[in-house]
Amino acid sequence: MTLQVKIAQGLKAVPAAAWDACAAGSGSGDDDLNNPFVSHAFLSALEDSGCVGAKTGWAPLHVIVEDEAENLLGAAPCYLKSHSMGEYVFDHSWADAYTRAGGRYYPKLQVAVPFTPATGPRLLVPSGSKAEEVRSYLIAGLRALRDQTGASSIHATFLQDRDLQAFTSESFLQRNDQQFHWFNEGYGSFDGFLDALASRKRKAIRRERRDALANDVSIEWLTGAEITEAHWDAFFAFYMDTGSRKWGRPYLNRRFFSLIGERMADRVLLVMAKRNGRYIAGAINFIGAKRLYGRNWGCIEDHPFLHFEVCYYQSIDFAIARGLDRVEAGAQGEHKLARGYKPVITSSAHDIADPSLRRAVEAYLEQERLYVSEAADELAEATPFKHREDE
Repeated sequence: MTLQVKIAQGLKAVPAAAWDACAAGSGSGDDDLNNPFVSHAFLSALEDSGCVGAKTGWAPLHVIVEDEAENLLGAAPCYLKSHSMGEYVFDHSWADAYTRAGGRYYPKLQVAVPFTPATGPRLLVPSGSKAEEVRSYLIAGLRALRDQTGASSIHATFLQDRDLQAFTSESFLQRNDQQFHWFNEGYGSFDGFLDALASRKRKAIRRERRDALANDVSIEWLTGAEITEAHWDAFFAFYMDTGSRKWGRPYLNRRFFSLIGERMADRVLLVMAKRNGRYIAGAINFIGAKRLYGRNWGCIEDHPFLHFEVCYYQSIDFAIARGLDRVEAGAQGEHKLARGYKPVITSSAHDIADPSLRRAVEAYLEQERLYVSEAADELAEATPFKHREDE
């Protein structure tokens, strides 16, 4: 079978069913095989809304592998970038150092889901006899694209283990970071989860939940056809208010939310808080086969602990009700630890063309991986779960 590598300058050039068939079969082990972020619906919504495109510094250049009959065998969501914003794996110091040394760091290639710090497949290759060969073709295609575009480097972020192994076997450099995820240990209810915590921590969470709803605040779950344009209007106001204050420039526009409402509403959970007949806060989550992914939050009224209730505790409630294995609550945030979320190592892979920059980054990453591992071990000891002395 003859394989060929092509570049798709946008998802419109790739049939949705073929792309999604590659994405759905690309995991292994305990991976979420229905990751919403690599779906054609999500990625095309970013492009069609204008959140992603050449003018934003995220120019789509997706690498695809086909057979001689032009059947899609694999794909990698890839973007030519002119900056390092919206990635959540920070390389600004690398860019600054390289620029001071007389190099040109941008453009670079980013194999990722824009604005989305969630682990998932990046080499979208279904299991099969040709899977390893197709992955090799994708990586070779990325390197050829780097040369063609004059990019300094390739960065594949938030990788599942299978993809990490594929990249590092091709001499990509491994980088580790840390997030906090909640794990469902077969809990039958939120109270069942609380029973696994030390008494003091259990009481603190109950108090936070009570205080969050003390001012006549109520909570709604909305998914599928329940989500209307009015809900998106309200949520977008929250997103813009909080995003503008926190990041300075929110990445997503109003059109994006309408598009995901049209294309994948059954994979969206909106948690909305209401008081005095109007919505005052909300969080958007995406639903996978095994996991719930918390993404964006915002509010127009401040209430004690409402952020924790809407973003963390309601997510746990929903995951238990749906029988999901895990809640991924996004990047950073050691405050999640006290709410029952545990430290998890995340990984990325980096291929740098300039040998001098590569050597410097490689030495840095060796030390960084050691630090991340030690920090995760320390934080794991600080979880609110019962220890032997609590029993």
